Amino acid sequence: MTIEQILAEEFNLKEEQVVKTVELIDEGNTIPFIARYRKEVTGSLDDTILRDLFDRLTYLRGIAKRRDEVKNLIDAQGKLTEELVAAIDAAQTITEIDDIYRPYRPHRKTRASVARERGLEPLADLLFEQREEYEKPIEDIAAEYIDEEKGVADAAAALAGAKDIIAENVSDNASCRKSIRTLTMEHGAIVSKAAKEEDSVYAQYYDFNEKVKKILPHRILAINRGEKEGFLKVTLELTNDIVKTYLYRKFIKQNESPAKTYVVEAVEDSYDRLIAPSVEREIRNDLTDLASEGAIKVFSDNLKHLLMQPPLRGKTVMGFDPGYRTGCKLAVVDRTGKVIDTAVIFPTKPQQRIEESTKIVTRLIRKYGVNVIAIGNGTASKESEIFIAGLLRDSGLDCKYIMVSEAGASVYSASKLGAEEFPDFDVTQRSAVSIARRLQDPLAELVKIDPKSVGVGQYQHDMKQARLDGALTGVVEDCVNSVGIDLNTASYSLLSYVSGISMPVAKNIVKYREENGEFESRRELMKVPRLGAKAFEQCAGFLRVSGSDEVLDSTGVHPESYSAARGLLNMFGYDESEIRSGGLKLLSNKVAKEGKAKICTELGIGEPTLNDIVEELEKPGRDVRDSFDAPILRDDVLDINSLKPGMVLTGTVRNVIDFGAFVDIGVHQDGLVHISRICDKYIKHPSEVLSVGDIVRVQVLEVDTKRNRIALTMRFKEEKK
Repeated sequence: MTIEQILAEEFNLKEEQVVKTVELIDEGNTIPFIARYRKEVTGSLDDTILRDLFDRLTYLRGIAKRRDEVKNLIDAQGKLTEELVAAIDAAQTITEIDDIYRPYRPHRKTRASVARERGLEPLADLLFEQREEYEKPIEDIAAEYIDEEKGVADAAAALAGAKDIIAENVSDNASCRKSIRTLTMEHGAIVSKAAKEEDSVYAQYYDFNEKVKKILPHRILAINRGEKEGFLKVTLELTNDIVKTYLYRKFIKQNESPAKTYVVEAVEDSYDRLIAPSVEREIRNDLTDLASEGAIKVFSDNLKHLLMQPPLRGKTVMGFDPGYRTGCKLAVVDRTGKVIDTAVIFPTKPQQRIEESTKIVTRLIRKYGVNVIAIGNGTASKESEIFIAGLLRDSGLDCKYIMVSEAGASVYSASKLGAEEFPDFDVTQRSAVSIARRLQDPLAELVKIDPKSVGVGQYQHDMKQARLDGALTGVVEDCVNSVGIDLNTASYSLLSYVSGISMPVAKNIVKYREENGEFESRRELMKVPRLGAKAFEQCAGFLRVSGSDEVLDSTGVHPESYSAARGLLNMFGYDESEIRSGGLKLLSNKVAKEGKAKICTELGIGEPTLNDIVEELEKPGRDVRDSFDAPILRDDVLDINSLKPGMVLTGTVRNVIDFGAFVDIGVHQDGLVHISRICDKYIKHPSEVLSVGDIVRVQVLEVDTKRNRIALTMRFKEEKK
């Protein structure tokens, strides 16, 4: 089968559909561009499927490349046969291909290679034949290979060397390794024990034993970290009888042979010394890779929902970065995100200048009409929340507050970008600005931070960083391009995630804007250094120029479809000015009445493109994030000590992981809804029901104030009032 045929079968797609999609990828088109503007070619595959298909395509091409490499390497030795070619072509994984290549691979110095150098291979072959009878006793035959100059002192040494050769030959047998790997996966167990006598977060794994085929991904990652940090000793255990029974059946040919004893010893040594450790490494690596892929998918899903949180439009926000000794930093940003004032207050220990801090915050709220105070959830956040809640309650000011995740704020503050944006601010002042802005527009602010640092993952530092970076970058790209950005206000960090725009080109766009003023049209992008025709094709549809003379520049209609869009307007007697005034409200009804097939034929476009044009013309400049739940704004504080079992609260999902979801219920510590408490039906993963940012109703099950743990449930019935 061709790679395209394999992909078509695995993704349940038509082969022609896959072939055309792969062609688009190979031509250098980005996933967001293909997903949005090449729907006719792909059959409207969305960005998630396209990225999965791209990943699988890359993997399959890697296998094909390895097949060719192995064939060439064996052929260079003059040992490539039709049987080997067939076996290599039939191998489904790189591990299987490498197993086939193992006997032909240049060996480092081993016990077997030393024995071969000593001329003991004929003896090994003779033993492995396992004849029913030999001309003389085995020990006498071995004595013929004594050669003190080569290091074979006696018959026992000759037999030991021959057994080493047999052991290595058994280990190099591809079908043997494949079968043992299968047996180990089926019957083996991951066992972990305490490596040191002290309590830790890994205590539940101090006496742990679970079948390889049943162990959950998050447990694999937790055990790996515990082992890495020295708290756990981990082994993969398997009843030897299972494997050795298989090995005896495969390699013991004649039970009555005088050589049987020596072959059995060699086979057992092969498994214990060579095969078992290697297979254990391979299986643990495979388990880790699978667990990592699962964790990356969860991380990606969480990141997507975090980035797609609806912006808090039209609000003046005060960012509040809590602290103790150095005080709490404040930054007031206006409705456009511009910093208009900053201050430092000391409402927390050790100074606790409450009265002075109250006056400063009250003055700023009144002077700038602050609507919301965004409080970072890090150090001193609880004391800061109590202070702000009390101030708002006592003053009667028309202002709310919200706790905002600080994750990544310090990374941004200390970054080159943070220094470029606010050269006169210290890192804590930049953090206050970041906290405020990520409430106003989460996407625009969070793209400035390494995706791994935004606090919605699990064990992200234990994964393959290149794979994690690639997956998370893809998520950010999809989010940025699905929303679309304003070409005249976007930072270069935001622009760098737009389809077809690299970081150097993004910086060139900002530089051009600074030197020449705002862009007057999309077409003006072509004047930016290093932004050629291909890059323009990829990025133009995702960039908005609201003040352009070309009204379609403010929509998601791609320039290549402008003529079709104008043809559609003319067809129904609309004027372009109506787009600026809010959109063509009845266009979809008119299109449906006229008939999409007929219109597509007249305009020379496909139905997916027609649907997208109609959607854009009806709601120009729409933001897909507006359909999601708005953040919960609070005006009073809730303390963990005031929580009681049975209380019903409204909260925001902050993180979704393999075993449940963490929910912000207005207490400093997020509560955990275990997967078994999310809904009444069985689910394999919490992400089937919950996403980051969801607003949910939960009931308190248990409160552990000593360990700051809150157990919640969503499986309850509220009494109707």
